[in-house]
Amino acid sequence: MAIYEIRTYTVIVGKMAEVVELYRSAGWPALDKHPKKLVGYFTGDVGALNQLVHMWRFDDDADRRAFWAGVYADQAFMAFARQLRPLLASQENKLLLPAPWGPHP
Repeated sequence: MAIYEIRTYTVIVGKMAEVVELYRSAGWPALDKHPKKLVGYFTGDVGALNQLVHMWRFDDDADRRAFWAGVYADQAFMAFARQLRPLLASQENKLLLPAPWGPHP
């Protein structure tokens, strides 16, 4: 059964433009080399304006753990992460299972 991981990064107020540029120039190029697990990246438009949300789809927990192990072993990604961390106020991760009805990404 698929597992969906939602990662919500709350960005320090006033730093979203830096985060977007950092993802564009370093984060996405580093992640794009890895297996295609990303459903999408999203930013808030109303309400939580300083949040960057990304959703990932994995076959199961072993697939999820193997994916992140590969990403965290990537020097380019870790260089990006070191630049990103000071721009974040907090991070929240959620693991979700698809409901047995309706569409799934």
